[in-house]
Amino acid sequence: MRLLLVEDERQLAEALSELLIKNRYAVDVVYDGEAGLDYALTGIYDLVILDIMLPRMNGLEILRQLRLNGISSPVMLLTAKGELEDKVSGLDSGADDYLVKPFAAEELLARIRALSRRKGEMIVDDTLDIADFTLNLSTYELEGKNSSVRLTRKEFDIMRYFVYRPNRVLSKDELIEKVWGFDSEADYNNIEVYISFLRKKLAHIGSQAAISTLRGIGYKLEV
Repeated sequence: MRLLLVEDERQLAEALSELLIKNRYAVDVVYDGEAGLDYALTGIYDLVILDIMLPRMNGLEILRQLRLNGISSPVMLLTAKGELEDKVSGLDSGADDYLVKPFAAEELLARIRALSRRKGEMIVDDTLDIADFTLNLSTYELEGKNSSVRLTRKEFDIMRYFVYRPNRVLSKDELIEKVWGFDSEADYNNIEVYISFLRKKLAHIGSQAAISTLRGIGYKLEV
């Protein structure tokens, strides 16, 4: 399960990130509202944990923008505000849950599990179908007409990012930022290696889709 944490209190963000990673969640962390919106709009997250009081753009505005853009990822709001009107405003803006600081780690984890179950109940077909192949979001399998192959976590993250943006040119910098994160030490060689792996796996399942290289610009999933 991939989570996005948007929290400007860096000490708290680091503590929450360590807690979530320890509990086997994949976590991306950003520290301001504009970056949070940019990340969340990719649609790749299973849950967005969003502080309300953020620099550059507050959490409620991020939430409104996500819903206006059709991003249905569950959103949990974190805030020091505990008044009833704040809770109502957050929930009316499209939040799925609301947690007031300070909170116990066990409660946060329990609420994440609850939201995960709720999301699972709403998903009828946990797959993304495009061109002549399917990406299974539960098993990480790339499935063609006659065969399938399992992707590693990073291969899956890259392929899902491509599938949501078919025929669009994606730069190496964008892929590193969205898949590895702002603070990652990943470089262009990492991207090239994983693109090579994905090309081989597309060929293995007999897909006619192709990840093309635009020299000096980036890559495109052609379908």
